[in-house]
Amino acid sequence: MSEAASKVVLRNLRMTPRKVRLVVNLVKGKPVQYALDLLKMTNKRAAPVVYKMIQSAVANASNKATVD
Repeated sequence: MSEAASKVVLRNLRMTPRKVRLVVNLVKGKPVQYALDLLKMTNKRAAPVVYKMIQSAVANASNKATVD
C-alpha cells in the first residue's frame, strides 16, 4: 500500500492563520476518512474550509494518479 502525498494551497481566506492552523493541526497526519469525519464534528469556523480543502486534495490526487 503506497501513500500518496498531496499539497494544497489556500489563498484569499479572510480568517486568521492561527485559527485555521488550529484546525489543520487537529487533522494533520490522520487518515483521510478519519480527518473528514473529525472535521464534520469540529465546531470551528475554519472546519468547513479545511474539509473542502481535503476533498479537493483527494480529488486532485486521484485525478493525477489516473493520468499517469
